[in-house]
Amino acid sequence: MKRFVALAAVAFLGLAGCGESSSPAVPAVPGESTQAKAGALAKAPVADAADILPGSTMEKIKQRGELLVGGSLDAPLLSQQNPVSGEVEGFDADMGKALATYILGEPKVKIVNSASETREALLANGTVDVVFQTYTITEERAKQVAFAGPYYTSGLTIAVKKGTTGITKPEDLNGKKVLAGANTPAIPAIKKLAPQAEIITFGSDPECVQALKQDRGVAYVQDETILIADAKKDPSIEIVTKPFTSDPYGIGLKHGDEQFKTFVNGWLKKMQDAGAWQEIWKNSIGTVVTGDAPAPPRIGSVPGS
Repeated sequence: MKRFVALAAVAFLGLAGCGESSSPAVPAVPGESTQAKAGALAKAPVADAADILPGSTMEKIKQRGELLVGGSLDAPLLSQQNPVSGEVEGFDADMGKALATYILGEPKVKIVNSASETREALLANGTVDVVFQTYTITEERAKQVAFAGPYYTSGLTIAVKKGTTGITKPEDLNGKKVLAGANTPAIPAIKKLAPQAEIITFGSDPECVQALKQDRGVAYVQDETILIADAKKDPSIEIVTKPFTSDPYGIGLKHGDEQFKTFVNGWLKKMQDAGAWQEIWKNSIGTVVTGDAPAPPRIGSVPGS
């Protein structure tokens, strides 16, 4: 197995997501425009003053004046930095802005570009307050971090170079070189469903896509949402299976901070009830996935949440 590890610190699809790289903190919202405020974040609730408890994580964030979010800068539709404006856009990015709005009254966030290998450490040492990075909830991970949510459910699927034949299900990966994001749910899924596959890992989604186009692997296993965006952007790759897993994304929090977890879960419920969650979905994932926004997953509905 070849591992190229991104050392700096996703995000979404797990990651969790494959889209991760080393970078210092990057301001996600240098100045939220009137148009943006009138769009996806228009319905985002703001916490009552009584909800910001003395001595709590929420109070510390409010005193600091910005929310520190572990996330990605290169995950299409989820958390990707706009090369023109410098703003980080997408479903996970806007959920982070909405949580900042709930605590601060405005979407002031700083995204610390994190890697799947280091998210737990970033939460434990206080480098970030939360992680929004297609962070799949598992019971094993829940031993190291707390998870609010789940806030979204996706699943793994398979992409290949257009014209590739013979791959229509995960079992067809047996005996083949398969690309996956380092430390993502794709790896155990491949091992389970195609134990004879040779797994080659990279630290970011762009690296995985490039490796696929260079024939360094015959297939790329990743979250469906990320692959949909990749295929839309690059017509030389195509998705050849329906999702074959169900991966609930959680909001990563420091382990043991039950007060903050309760607060974030309460915010998430208000987001869903107000239709703000649905608006954020429509303005990100919903731009390439047709139909109405799906029903949000029930908070606390999976082991580890």
